Amino acid sequence: MKLLLAGGGTGGHLFPAVALAQGLLQRNKADTVQFVGTEQGLEARLLPKLGLPLAMVDMSGFVGRGLLGKVQSLLKLLRSLGQARQILRHFQPDLVIGVGGYASVPVLLAAKLGGIPYLIHEQNAVPGLSNRLLARWAERVCLSVSGSDQYFDRSRTLLTGNPVRQELEAVAAELPDKAKLLIFGGSRGARAINRCVLEALPLLTKKIDHLKILHQSGEEDLEEVRRGYRDAGLDPDQVVSFIDDMAVAYEEASLVICRAGATTIAELTVCGRPAILIPYPYAAGDHQTANALALGEVGAACLLPQTEMTAQRLAQLVEELISDRKRLSKMAASSRKLGRPGATELILSECERLLSRQKGN
Repeated sequence: MKLLLAGGGTGGHLFPAVALAQGLLQRNKADTVQFVGTEQGLEARLLPKLGLPLAMVDMSGFVGRGLLGKVQSLLKLLRSLGQARQILRHFQPDLVIGVGGYASVPVLLAAKLGGIPYLIHEQNAVPGLSNRLLARWAERVCLSVSGSDQYFDRSRTLLTGNPVRQELEAVAAELPDKAKLLIFGGSRGARAINRCVLEALPLLTKKIDHLKILHQSGEEDLEEVRRGYRDAGLDPDQVVSFIDDMAVAYEEASLVICRAGATTIAELTVCGRPAILIPYPYAAGDHQTANALALGEVGAACLLPQTEMTAQRLAQLVEELISDRKRLSKMAASSRKLGRPGATELILSECERLLSRQKGN
């Protein structure tokens, strides 16, 4: 199979695509993959490290821009549509999968114009506008969240879960003996979380001896966050702009502080890690709060709304959880019960089924 994966921008869109690509290549070394993204997206930095091929289109977002910005985006769409058609002609995929992010739009349109079948993978409970529009021509819409089929033609939907990289599915269920916090706000970091953690560090160091931390700050806040750790008497090397090996990060974590995006939730539950979830308050349909509530209701996580987040409250929660190993273990077990391992295999099997059906016609 020749599979083209379109989209990215952030880890929430890109990581499921990486899981699909790696799963396909592991199945059969004769299969090939091609990614399409933008120079500004995470894919431009991550995929070369993974040895996965990336072609670029010059595309930008449309939603939330002023009139001039929307006109510029439409002009970019026309240009990127031509670029996407060239990429498709060169690679000649059997199938295209759109994983979200604005880079997927010209590629899926070009696939439609070129008669190439495509699937959409929707990670979120509330899909974005582009996926809702492009789903009308999709062979299948693979869903991560039960109930999100209400936004699509239900005859085209399939509940698969959210693919996670194979190494994450291999993370040990048992929590590590030594307490260690894993903190991240997404692939680009989260300024609100970064600054609250910095305020909380003096409180945490007073309450918890020898606390270890791995903090993904994002590139923009890296120096500020490292300076804050240094000022608190902590090793600034515990702060990195981006974590390349998330499997090791989850394996060593006894508690995670993070946002509640769909891909993060999928990773947490497959790995079985307890979390303090701080939903991004401006997510479409406030779906991150819904994600966090789902874990909170079964005791897998603690919900801390950003509007209620203070250094004192965060430090108190961390101290309560880190000091209660039994509670952390129960949270971890509850989290793992919600995990959906095998999503990668389900989606790839659906790809093969659709291609076999087409060849039979």
